[in-house]
Amino acid sequence: MNIAAFDIGGTALKMGIATGQGALLQRDKAPIKNSDGEAILSQMLGWVAAHPGLAGIAVSAPGYVNPHTGFIDMGGAIRRFDQFAMKAWLEAQTGLPVTVENDANCVLLAERWQGKATDIDNFLVLTIGTGIGGAIFCNGRLVHGARFRAGEFGYMLTERADSRRVARHSMNENCTLRTLRKRYSDFYGLALDDVTGEAIFDGYDAGDAVCRRLVDDFLNGIATGLYNLANVFDPQTIFIGGGIAERPGFMDLLRTHLSWFGIADIADVASHGNRAGLIGAVYHFRQQYPSAIRNIE
Repeated sequence: MNIAAFDIGGTALKMGIATGQGALLQRDKAPIKNSDGEAILSQMLGWVAAHPGLAGIAVSAPGYVNPHTGFIDMGGAIRRFDQFAMKAWLEAQTGLPVTVENDANCVLLAERWQGKATDIDNFLVLTIGTGIGGAIFCNGRLVHGARFRAGEFGYMLTERADSRRVARHSMNENCTLRTLRKRYSDFYGLALDDVTGEAIFDGYDAGDAVCRRLVDDFLNGIATGLYNLANVFDPQTIFIGGGIAERPGFMDLLRTHLSWFGIADIADVASHGNRAGLIGAVYHFRQQYPSAIRNIE
């Protein structure tokens, strides 16, 4: 018996079948258009039905997630999941035990369980994706906060707010790949869907002046956030997650910007790439259902 693992993102649903030790035996991915929550749930049920004999379901989800009850107060990019009891719904649909944890927290758990942080008691994770996510491991414990909102680094300001809409100055609106793509597409009058982050970074590497200006602003915003986090939490390391962090040369570029802040050595790339959410979700399942894990090991 194995565990079905899911990592819910704004543009894709990652699916896996894992052992109780976190080994991923199967993986697949389904594209998600328009952050369609119903499509995500349908894909999840289809994956479970295609793999009978499972011991349970482990979910990594965006937003404000109660890791004990699996209730999602706010679903991040998936607004269908606002005020949604995902754990209870999946258990009713499948008859299996289910756990749900915040996606950035799952990246952190994967790093702590099977990554570079196995012996680190104070570290952070910052994820760069549809939005900016984060997670905190302080004095040997994952920090959830009073309302399970700790680690929402995307709401930090990258500059002094000078308008009524404070969020306009946040990392979520200035340090994501979508924002980088939109600024490029607006400059050239292109459709957003015709612009990729990879193409902009390729232009940066080739010396394109526009790409260099946009990427430097993007990296400076991330470095500003990391500077704040380094001084608030005093972590040994801040691990950077998200697909962009795995791009060759990205971490070197980021460290160049961090050197201006005096923290060039604090950042490192997360260990498990796009598998991290799945692995961390399985670890959370292990913590919540140790008896189920013992039965399958």
